Amino acid sequence: MKIEGKLILVTGASQGIGAASCRELARRGARLILVARTEAKLDALAEQLRADGGEAHVHPCDLGDPAAVVALGEAVLAAHGCPDVLVNNAGAGRWLAVDETPIAEALTMIQAPYLAAFHVTRVFLPAMLERDSGLIVNVQSPISRVVAGGCTGYAASRWALRGFSEGLAGDLHDTHIGVVEAMFGEVSSNYWDNNPGAHDRVPGIARAMIPTMTPEQAARALVVAIERERRLFMRPLMVVVLIALLRLCPRVVRYLTVMTGWRRNRS
Repeated sequence: MKIEGKLILVTGASQGIGAASCRELARRGARLILVARTEAKLDALAEQLRADGGEAHVHPCDLGDPAAVVALGEAVLAAHGCPDVLVNNAGAGRWLAVDETPIAEALTMIQAPYLAAFHVTRVFLPAMLERDSGLIVNVQSPISRVVAGGCTGYAASRWALRGFSEGLAGDLHDTHIGVVEAMFGEVSSNYWDNNPGAHDRVPGIARAMIPTMTPEQAARALVVAIERERRLFMRPLMVVVLIALLRLCPRVVRYLTVMTGWRRNRS
C-alpha cells in the first residue's frame, strides 16, 4: 500500500511506538487520526506534526469503553470519512504471575490490546466493507507465540490479539481488506521504568538473541509492514529466527524460554 495521502488511524498514539509511528507516517505524507486517552499529549503531538507540514486530527478516547469507541467511530466517519488503515497499537499490562495480578488489572490487560482492537475494528469495518478496501494492522509481541513465566495475564492478552487477527483474516478472506500482525521485539520506552522488576522477567534467551529496538526503528518497521501488507511482519531479524526455531523445535525453545526466564521462588 502506498502511504502518501492515506487516512491512517493510530491508537496508543500519545507515546512510544504510537507517537514515533505517527511522526514517521506524517513524513511519508499520511493524513493522521491520533487516538489515546490523554488529550494533552495528543494535542502536543498533533501540533508538532502540523508544524512540520503534516495533517493530524486528535480524537481522545478510552478504548476500553465500548460506548466511547462507538462515539469515536461516529465522530471520525462524520469528520474525516473511513480510514484507509487502522493501526491497533494501544496496549497495557505488567509482567505478573496469576497470583500477583489484581483482578482489575487482569481485566485492563484484556481491554488493551485485545478488546481495544476488537472495538475499533468493529466500528470502522462496515465502512471498509462498503468501500471494499482497507488495511488493519495489529501491533503484536513475540509473547503471542513464545510464553515465559511470570507474565500470564499479559501473555493471555497477546494470544487473544493473535486469535483476533487470525479470525479477522478468515472473516475478510474474500474481500480487499488486509490484516497484518506487526510483531516487534523489545522496544525501549519508559514502560520498564514505570514497571520496576518487569525487565528482569524477560527470558535470558530473548535478551541474548534479540537486540532492543528504538521507537523510531519500530516506527520505520511499521511503515514497511503497511507498505508490504504481509500477513505476519516481524522485526528485528532475530525475532524471525526465534519464531522459525519455535516452529522447527518447539519443545527446545519453550524449555529454554522457561528455564532462562522468571522462576517461582519456592523457598
